[in-house]
Amino acid sequence: MIKKTSVIIDTDPGIDDAVALAAAFACDRLDIKLISTVSGNVGIENTTNNALKLVEFFNKDIKVSKGASRPLIKECEHAEHIHGESGMDGYDFKSPKRSVYEKNSVEAMREIIQESDEKITLVTIGPLTNVATLFLAYPEVKENIEKIVVMGGSSGRGNVTPAAEFNIYADPEAAKIVFKAGIKIVVCGLDVTSTATLDVPTINELKNMNKAGEMCYSLFKHYRDGSIENGDLQMHDLTTIAYLDNPDLFESKEAFIDIEVDGEYTKGFMIVDFDGKYSKEKNAEFCTKIDVVRFRKWILDLFNNINV
Repeated sequence: MIKKTSVIIDTDPGIDDAVALAAAFACDRLDIKLISTVSGNVGIENTTNNALKLVEFFNKDIKVSKGASRPLIKECEHAEHIHGESGMDGYDFKSPKRSVYEKNSVEAMREIIQESDEKITLVTIGPLTNVATLFLAYPEVKENIEKIVVMGGSSGRGNVTPAAEFNIYADPEAAKIVFKAGIKIVVCGLDVTSTATLDVPTINELKNMNKAGEMCYSLFKHYRDGSIENGDLQMHDLTTIAYLDNPDLFESKEAFIDIEVDGEYTKGFMIVDFDGKYSKEKNAEFCTKIDVVRFRKWILDLFNNINV
């Protein structure tokens, strides 16, 4: 019997979010307690509606809660130029019949974490606004959180500015709060996510595999972080699910991590100090490398077991 990990997924679907959620739904090791939405790739109404569409598409009995509509301090910046106007352009999803959970994301997360008999793992594949708000409002929940697996940041250059990766840049103040929370954090940043690509053979195999693969292929045709033709589609958010299901795919190092929130050019920059230059206690495990060949095989094996 596989021991399941109880998780809450905080997300801003988003095409690569959609693939990550599909993988999470198919993963026997994960017990998904809640999907929480946040403004990020597109606005909160679209991210929430997209999450509902995915839960319905995969016929999962999982609550979807609606979270923050804007960052803690800075103005909203979205990524429609990457994901399309709706966030999941390219596939004709049915209008969801399911309704959003009556409690907002912060209250829903607090409820699940505090009532759980075992510690909860948070999987964050969007801006960290909801999680930071949770910690500010209910710091006591930290005691029942096992770890946070974050897609965000980079030890080098960014992808939305020369310094910053999108999820961190979208709400750097929230990210700073989360990294100072005193909870174990695993970071899947651009160091691994920019190499965690789907090549042409993998994309074509997914397309012809089943209805889930066909859906993802339709989204890929509208995804602008890589291309189907070149076989370099970057599956940023999917790496968090891969880490939880098969951490042996990754190499990682302990580091002190903090977020720059004030710099004119460096706002959202993730400081990753592997070598103790700042004489600060290491507070995160930072993934430095992924086995891309095995990663592609992993996603194909997972999707092969999806029946929708």
